[in-house]
Amino acid sequence: MTDMGAFRESVTAWAAGGPGDRARELAARLSVRTVVLLEGPSDLAAVDALAAGRGRDLEAEGVCVLAMNGAMSVGRFARLLGPSGLGLRLTGLCDEAERGYYARALEQDGSSEGNTAGRQEFFVCAADLEDELIRALGVSRVEELVRAEGDLRALRTFVRQPAQHGRSSQRQLRRFLGTKKGRKIHYGRVLVEALSPDHVPAPLDDLLAAV
Repeated sequence: MTDMGAFRESVTAWAAGGPGDRARELAARLSVRTVVLLEGPSDLAAVDALAAGRGRDLEAEGVCVLAMNGAMSVGRFARLLGPSGLGLRLTGLCDEAERGYYARALEQDGSSEGNTAGRQEFFVCAADLEDELIRALGVSRVEELVRAEGDLRALRTFVRQPAQHGRSSQRQLRRFLGTKKGRKIHYGRVLVEALSPDHVPAPLDDLLAAV
C-alpha cells in the first residue's frame, strides 16, 4: 500500500468513529494539501486514469483522491479534513442529485466563498460521471469498448430485459455499467482512457485543472 493509500484508510477509519491521530500524522508527513472528495470508487478510478493520462502524479503533488462510498458522508469528511479539522483544501465531484450534500457540507465547515482556507469549487455531473463519459464518447464507441472488454454478450442480454424496453441506448449503457460488482470501477478507467484530449467531460476536466 502506498503512503497515500494508508492516509485514505486512516481517514476512512476516522470518519467511521475511530481515532484521528494516524490521519494527522500522515497528512503532515506526506504534505497533503488537497483532498478530492468523491462519491465512490468508480469516480476515483476515472480521476486516477485521467491524471495518469496527463502525466500527473497526484500523490506526489500532495493531492489525496478519496472515495467516501456515498455522497451523504461528505459532511463528516469535510468536518475532519477541512478548515475545522486538518485544515486541508477540499474539492470534489458529485452527481447532480447530490449537489446539495456537497454545498451544505462545505458551507457548514467554512469551506465556502469568503474563507481563505476553502475558496474552492466542487464539480457537478449532469446525471452522473458514467453518463458524462458515455455522452462524451458516444454510444457506438462505448459499445466497441464493451465488446473489447468481453462484455458484449452480457450487454445484449441486459438490453433484452423488459425493464430496458423503451429506454435510450445511452440510458441502457449507463444502467448496464452498474449491474455487476466492480463493473463501474473497471469502466471508469476504460472509458476515460478512451477519451480524446478535447472530449473530456467538463466536470472531470475542470476538477483535474483545479487541483
